[in-house]
Amino acid sequence: MSQDFSSVEALAAEMTELEGKMSDPATHGDPNEARRIGKRHAELRPVVAKWREWVQLTDDEAAAREMGAEDAAFLAEAEELAVQRDAVAEKLQQMLIPRDPLDGNDVILEIKAGAGGEESALFAGDLMRMYLKYAEKRGWATQVIEAEESDMGGYKDIAIAVKSKGVVAPEDAPFANLKYEGGVHRVQRVPVTESQGRIHTSAAGVLVLPEAEEIDVTIDPNDLRIDVYRSSGPGGQSVNTTDSAVRITHMPTGIVVSCQNEKSQLQNKESAMRILRARILAAAEEAAMAAASAERKSQVRTVDRSERIRTYNFPENRLADHRVGFKSNNLDAILNGDLDPVIDACIEADTKSRLEALGEK
Repeated sequence: MSQDFSSVEALAAEMTELEGKMSDPATHGDPNEARRIGKRHAELRPVVAKWREWVQLTDDEAAAREMGAEDAAFLAEAEELAVQRDAVAEKLQQMLIPRDPLDGNDVILEIKAGAGGEESALFAGDLMRMYLKYAEKRGWATQVIEAEESDMGGYKDIAIAVKSKGVVAPEDAPFANLKYEGGVHRVQRVPVTESQGRIHTSAAGVLVLPEAEEIDVTIDPNDLRIDVYRSSGPGGQSVNTTDSAVRITHMPTGIVVSCQNEKSQLQNKESAMRILRARILAAAEEAAMAAASAERKSQVRTVDRSERIRTYNFPENRLADHRVGFKSNNLDAILNGDLDPVIDACIEADTKSRLEALGEK
């Protein structure tokens, strides 16, 4: 079997050039440029490492076959090396599939209660805790940047920032994994408000936004309408005597963001701007994906809360992902943050669809 990975030589040269820049003190005088270089290096490092492994196995196999002319034992070794080389080549081929350019980004995760009233808000809280525990297991940092609690301790609306610690490879970044969570999450269980013990169905919507840096999204201050008002708690009661809550409207897109969790108006404005940048970037990305839908087919990813993606059945301790046919009978473990099997199934289906799209081209 013969593979042509000559294109990776250019990537290896680029990585070497980036390493030179990373060791140059002048690079770190510009934090944005240093971050860009570090992010690109993290993207290239695993690909180049796998390519070098393939080159080494190819050379070792050739040497073994050459020596096999004099000693048949080397021919057996060459066959083993060929099997290893082909396995590495298959992995490298998958790594070379064009990635979502936003995979390496951090995330703002928004969870909104939907149909089901108080029970939906309680379920939104369950999802929030699931994602916080999953992030902890992955070694990511989390911050609740906006939350509107319900009367019974659930959440009508909550936004969480999820950030990787340091520079990581794209496949290990929050967006590369959490982007598959966008959509409607349906729950079937007996609500705490149900006195007859009947199973109810309700839902919560999840929106996964790639967090945008200021250099990623340019916002003209003249395009913003900023309103301030007093914060309110569950039931609408005022919890602040000053106008610290902030509502920002981006006039060109009509996107509206409100934040009231922080004690100061400035902090709430900063949080609202983070969410606004992420929503603008997500809207632009969604438009680009729609325009390229004929070329890029994905069975899995969605940022549309109207799509029902998953059902959480509490009486049967079962989870079902309707997009990829994944089912599990350990819902309790998943809600405790053991999301990897579910997300891995989504990644596998997405990788398959990308390979099929490349084959059609």
